[in-house]
Amino acid sequence: MRKVTSPVYLLGLTLLSPAHFIPMHKLVSKVREEFRNVIPPTIFFFIALHIVAFVHALMLKGMGIEPATSMSIAIGALILGKAVLIADMLPMINRFPYHPLIYNVAWKTAIYLCLASFLHYAENLFECWRETGNLVTAHQALVTKIIWPHFWGVEIILLVLILMYCTMHELIRVIGKEKVKRIFFGPMPIPQV
Repeated sequence: MRKVTSPVYLLGLTLLSPAHFIPMHKLVSKVREEFRNVIPPTIFFFIALHIVAFVHALMLKGMGIEPATSMSIAIGALILGKAVLIADMLPMINRFPYHPLIYNVAWKTAIYLCLASFLHYAENLFECWRETGNLVTAHQALVTKIIWPHFWGVEIILLVLILMYCTMHELIRVIGKEKVKRIFFGPMPIPQV
């Protein structure tokens, strides 16, 4: 009888055998693909969140409240960009693939707006939590302290920006990336008569 003396077998680590490792070139190509996919929504939300921050700073001017920094906006854009990619992988996100585009645009806008609204509220809650040290107290302080017209103004801007993103995303999905690139950046196709 032959003894099995493989260190992998002796340790009982069959999950760590070389057959289970992803080859490095596949891992690198997957990371590149993820990076390429996260760039468009991140750039869009980076610009969109700067617009929101600018409007928010104008609303808060003279009130002594410090607006968000560009670094926090960049982090928020990365989070939203990755959240959009994760949401796009969910089976429920493309709920209406064979209906007119407005169905998917409205559905995705509602989902992304809920996510963005949660993050907007959580950002304000985090600031109060840092001051109070207690989450329940922070929530109560935030409800009384927040300037609700400003909050809803930012939410309306987020709604419009997310609606624009979802509309463009769905149009690109239907038309195709290459055709959209040609339409926007050229060369324009020769019209066929």
